[in-house]
Amino acid sequence: MSISNTPEQSQLGRASAYVDKYDPSQLFPIARATQREAMGIHGDTLPFFGADLWTAFELSWLNARGKPQLAIAHFTIPCETPNIIESKSFKLYLNSFNSSVFADAAAVRERLVEDLSEAVWRGSGKSGRVGVKLLAPDMFDREPVHELDGVDIDRLDLDCTHYQPAPQLLGANFDEQPVTETLTSRLLKSNCLVTGQPDWGSVQIRYSGPQIDQAGLLGYIVSFRQHNEFHEPCAERIFTDIMKHCRPTKLAVYARYTRRGGLDINPFRTSWPQPLPPNVRTARQ
Repeated sequence: MSISNTPEQSQLGRASAYVDKYDPSQLFPIARATQREAMGIHGDTLPFFGADLWTAFELSWLNARGKPQLAIAHFTIPCETPNIIESKSFKLYLNSFNSSVFADAAAVRERLVEDLSEAVWRGSGKSGRVGVKLLAPDMFDREPVHELDGVDIDRLDLDCTHYQPAPQLLGANFDEQPVTETLTSRLLKSNCLVTGQPDWGSVQIRYSGPQIDQAGLLGYIVSFRQHNEFHEPCAERIFTDIMKHCRPTKLAVYARYTRRGGLDINPFRTSWPQPLPPNVRTARQ
């Protein structure tokens, strides 16, 4: 049985009490199925592999002597989990560590793994483990900043007239030799499903197959500009639309969104099993 939480029931767009004592009840999972069914994805058989890569830049707790500790946290949430975690609830949950005492970073990490794993699998009758990596301050200067690799299609000069997803703009050269290439854009923008606040992102598209029309692809990416949807289904919508209209033999879509509330969300979806991309932030993140 899936959970029935809806975005409107979450803390998004509401004044929230600041809870600084450990409180896992702050986590608010939302079923992926609703958005996926709207894209024609039904049941547990997914047309892609991948994960959602989160980064938390505002994680802190107290040691046994009351001294604040801090870390940057990387989270890996498999795309096959039935739920996402609503981002404001994630932030409130992390805030609840601020005045709580933990023996060490390992204890914090284990608590994060247990709570997040329970939330993303809640209501499914299944279980799994969310990936959690904590970086101590002496590791911070090893965190690189790097733009997504690939051909920048933002260089194209074109008229843009669609600001809701327009998959009809997508096309490919089906009569020519197939290619393998990587295309990138920094012009991805969508809006929060509940609050309408802007979510800014970059996207990388790696594929093999008929060569995708770059102008049409850029117009399609721009067409998300007034679209209200969470980060994860936006990436899945891009994946499914390109698959349908361009028919690549291989496809990987990687979206990196700028942080909000100290969190960034970076969905990765691929048609073939492969290692996850490194969680390396772009300059805007």
